[in-house]
This record gives sequence, C-alpha cells and structure tokens, in this order.
Amino acid sequence: MQAAPVRATAIPSFTDALRAVESLLMSGGQRTARRNAWTSVLEDRRRAKDRVEAQRVLEQVTTVRH
Repeated sequence: MQAAPVRATAIPSFTDALRAVESLLMSGGQRTARRNAWTSVLEDRRRAKDRVEAQRVLEQVTTVRH
C-alpha cells in the first residue's frame, strides 16, 4: 500500500499577507510612498540610536580626562 502524496504549501508570513492586502487596496504609487515613508522612519531610528551611542562615548571620554 502506498501513502498519498503530501504537498508542502508554504504558509505566507504576516508581512506577505499585509503586502497582499495592501496591493489590493492601494495603487502602486501609494504603496511606494508608504514603503518609502517606513524606510525613512527606520533610518531616523537608526540615526537616533547612533546619536545616543556617540553621546555616550563622548561622555565617557570627557569623564576619563577629568
């Protein structure tokens, strides 16, 4: 007796599902604008994190010299 073939279907990630819904609801330009905006938010967060780290290093250097 032979087992029935098993099909492996990838379950889309939550992000993939959101992008699918987004593509149905928005035109291409709006989608691009939203992604660009989110990329800017992430870049701003990265720069803020870098600023905090630079400030911490400067404070340590100043403390060591005094």
